[in-house]
Amino acid sequence: MNDKDKLKDLIITNFLAIAAGLILSGLMLMLLHINPFTVFGDALHTMFTDKYTMGDVLLKATPLIFTALAFAFTFKANLFNIGAQGQFYMGAIVAIAASLKMDGVVPTPVLLLIVVVLTFVAGGLIGALIGFLKARYNANEFLVSMMSTYVVQALMNYLLRTFLLETKGEYPQTDAISREAWIPTLIPGTRLHWGFVLAVLVAVGVWILLYKTTLGYRIRAVGSNASASEKSGIKSKKVFVIAFFISGALAGMAGFTEINGVQHMLIQDFNTSIGSSGLGIAILANANPIGIIFASILFGALGVIGNLMGRMPGLNIPSSIVDLMQGFVMIFVIVSYFLRAWMANRREKRRLQKVVEK
Repeated sequence: MNDKDKLKDLIITNFLAIAAGLILSGLMLMLLHINPFTVFGDALHTMFTDKYTMGDVLLKATPLIFTALAFAFTFKANLFNIGAQGQFYMGAIVAIAASLKMDGVVPTPVLLLIVVVLTFVAGGLIGALIGFLKARYNANEFLVSMMSTYVVQALMNYLLRTFLLETKGEYPQTDAISREAWIPTLIPGTRLHWGFVLAVLVAVGVWILLYKTTLGYRIRAVGSNASASEKSGIKSKKVFVIAFFISGALAGMAGFTEINGVQHMLIQDFNTSIGSSGLGIAILANANPIGIIFASILFGALGVIGNLMGRMPGLNIPSSIVDLMQGFVMIFVIVSYFLRAWMANRREKRRLQKVVEK
């Protein structure tokens, strides 16, 4: 199967997956006696004509780029990092703790640089632990990474009730950081910050790392055939740890952009679906770092469209329509992944059959 056929399958199946998700969402609206064409049309018009709303699309896409890259990076090594949610939370914990400590003490550029490095390392260490357990004890990285999310979440909840608890001590949340610790706004009049540019640059950097460097070649070689890579001198266990460290670090950076760019405080159980959304986006983009940028923007747009529909006067559209719409698209995207595999196998069987007949 050549690259042209793979690209063709990717485009067709993803288009059908997105279309099926939107059609099913439209049917749900019709059950509420709401015209989906009018609703979607008004939401799209507002999104493309209002600067603030368009900025929110890119704002929502920013952390999704990081968590999608986190899954895609290990996927290239035939590993599965299902714990991006926990690594995201670890990045958020470190981001708020460091920001509160340095807020007003050091200049904004220095503070942001230190915080982004700390979140990178914090998320990376969680990932490296998963990689180490995989390399040393052949632990199932799928289960270990998934369970690590619950551990980090429990740690976050503990800290929000003790060391990071707000000054008044009334709610399980931290104090807010001042504007000096915020990521600067990218477009005036919107909430979009420079974290989006950072996310795009990181995605490009990950593409270069994977496809233009020796480390990237080793990661992809291990993903293709770990046993053959070992025989050629590549230490697959070392690659496991490195791949998971970078993967966790990418998810940790999402915590930085959310805390210093959007929330400006840490609250209990926020952005609970960012890890699973990143997984779906990575599958939609076929784990391509550049494709992840556009797939994340699409999911950001779906979130904004859902919010716009929920605020339309006189329609009383439930807020859960946002989760439904993204959930439907996510399900069909995952189904499309297996559909592509089935199509590829079928095409390969036909090719081999023709060879045998000759």
